[in-house]
Amino acid sequence: MPIRTARWDDWTLEDLLVAKGDTTVSLVVPARNEVATVGEVVGRVRERLVDTVRLVDEIVVIDSDSVDGTYAAAASAGAAVHRSAEIRPELGSHPGKGEAMWKSLFVTSGELLVFMDADLLDWDTHFVPGLLGPLLSWPEVQLVKGFYERPGEQGPLDGGRVTELVARPLISLLYPELRDVVQPLAGEWAVRRTHFASLSVPTGYAVEIAALVDTARAAGADAIAQVDLGVRAHSHQSLLDLGAMATQILAAALAPSRLKLEPTRAESAQACADSANLRQFLPGPVAADRVVETTERPPAEGLL
Repeated sequence: MPIRTARWDDWTLEDLLVAKGDTTVSLVVPARNEVATVGEVVGRVRERLVDTVRLVDEIVVIDSDSVDGTYAAAASAGAAVHRSAEIRPELGSHPGKGEAMWKSLFVTSGELLVFMDADLLDWDTHFVPGLLGPLLSWPEVQLVKGFYERPGEQGPLDGGRVTELVARPLISLLYPELRDVVQPLAGEWAVRRTHFASLSVPTGYAVEIAALVDTARAAGADAIAQVDLGVRAHSHQSLLDLGAMATQILAAALAPSRLKLEPTRAESAQACADSANLRQFLPGPVAADRVVETTERPPAEGLL
């Protein structure tokens, strides 16, 4: 069954406030060396969704070993700021985005958690209501992914290199039930607290793909929804840094605890012996399927 998909404006703010009722919402912003943007992210959400309409109950920034003024910028904008390493220090500390998000469970109170990256450049606060819509409207949904157009110098497909070169091929080969997720690595997503607390969380950049795989396995693909958030721009990482990100994603996707070849998954893997169906997305988003040959020749020594 295709992943349930919506647009951010399928719900009015009034609809969401009625649906929210007494439900509490925490916005979590993991940040590392984002002094240039984190203050605006916090300030805009606080002004429009906390102080004005009370859709969000708290904004929490988890500072992940920043060496710039990220902590001060977030605090001055009105967020509750915690250094990741100082949260439950008896549990130890690891570098990485996933670690900051996992640690947020110990310093937030919301029944619904909305995650937003700190490096946003072209965005608006409708991201938050858009991500909350499915959780407040559809009880079966446990996790909501955002997707968006990413403008760039080379057009809307500029960027997302790890998604296209690593995450999407992995999904096509091993986790085809997730192939309709437009942007599996998007940093804007929302989840029920109880569900997130039940997941194993990679400490680095693989947190998003691991959450998708584990949610589909635990509750089925029907527990995942996605929302078109419009346009989002952010700074691009260097190619070498993307290599490290790709390594973390591969490690999480291929972890023995995650890559369990149930009969249906084993059949899918066997079907990929000669070719794989790779689902990609053009602007729109428009799904485009491509058959990629994966045939292997046997050793030639017996043929000589």
